[in-house]
Amino acid sequence: MDKYLQIAPHVFNCKVCPTRCDGVSKMNYIFENDSKFSEHYEQQLIDHINQHTPFKAHKTTEKGYPDIEVLNAAGQRFFIEVKVQRRTFMTVEKILPESNLKPSETVALNLSDLKRYFELEQSHHIHIFIFWVLLNRPCVLGVNESQFYYRLASDLKPIWEKEANKRKFRRKSGEGDEVNGVHLGVTTNYHFSLKELKIWDGKLT
Repeated sequence: MDKYLQIAPHVFNCKVCPTRCDGVSKMNYIFENDSKFSEHYEQQLIDHINQHTPFKAHKTTEKGYPDIEVLNAAGQRFFIEVKVQRRTFMTVEKILPESNLKPSETVALNLSDLKRYFELEQSHHIHIFIFWVLLNRPCVLGVNESQFYYRLASDLKPIWEKEANKRKFRRKSGEGDEVNGVHLGVTTNYHFSLKELKIWDGKLT
């Protein structure tokens, strides 16, 4: 099999990719299925924190807060939002030409969540980590099935302020976005580069 042609860190030439992503939107985003899939990785992270670090983690119960609440020995808390990235935004160069992002490096987050976390960090003086679980991207992952990337929300804010709408994309709403008549699916995402994130080494310091 041909090798992946790397251009820069996390950036590969998709035109000669031996396992090219299809780049076709699945259109019908089933919110409940995506939510359950994400919860699997949330629990993995909670279990790791509780079993291998001095911190204590559990699912968040406060409305509007990220997925996981973590406490240190002094009772101080911080939060973790988990975003599973299993599809590659293959048309990012066409749809967001001013973003200067390439498909292999691009990850997404719900824009409304991102803004809310900026506000929570500032108003409640807490730290919020955003974790991306990267899947189905062998050019970047190599032999690994998955990889966690992360960054503090406050570290992402300057990027959001600088890039403004260049990295924002709103997709069409689909049938799967609604649960019991209530729209819950994500339709507006904001995009970052893996180069702007850190690879999680399994430790929390």
